[in-house]
Amino acid sequence: EAGIRIGLAYLTLGVVASPLEGFVGLKIRKRKDGKEYFALMYSGPIRSAGGTAGALSVVIADYLRNQLGYSTYDPSEKEVRRMVSELYDYHERVTNLQYLPSEKEIRFLVTNLPVQIDGDASEDIEVSNYKDIDRIETNRIRSGPCLVLGECIAQKASKLWKNIRKWKSEFDLEQWSFLEEFISIQKKVKS
Repeated sequence: EAGIRIGLAYLTLGVVASPLEGFVGLKIRKRKDGKEYFALMYSGPIRSAGGTAGALSVVIADYLRNQLGYSTYDPSEKEVRRMVSELYDYHERVTNLQYLPSEKEIRFLVTNLPVQIDGDASEDIEVSNYKDIDRIETNRIRSGPCLVLGECIAQKASKLWKNIRKWKSEFDLEQWSFLEEFISIQKKVKS
């Protein structure tokens, strides 16, 4: 957890609240096969980090996950659908995202990310669908995951991939190659 916070503080030059209030914690959860994975807890102040730094905080967390020998996240179909529903609920019922990914983009990201993007409930409004899921602690809308998936990873995917492509072999980030496919999906969706 300290490594993720320090990495985010470095990326933001230590001048915003994101390392302390945007990234609120790290939880170790169990996969379906019993192995442990990282669940990153985000809240609304992650927005102050900016999209690129917010997205890179996930990459830093994954690097640490890999170095410490934890497994990758294995989302269930309900967890994937919950994120799709939650992003659209957040966009339509709370506040507009700068970038609202399509359902196909959200599904692809949640399925391929090696860590779970999670967070505490931030709204009084419950999600419209996919409630009472074991590895998601609340039925209420969570601004942190919506911002990290929509305005950080999805919106900054091409910029993120440009950097990861240079670092992937040196930092053992080969699994992030899924971003290349995500960018082509994004282009098709936008066209």
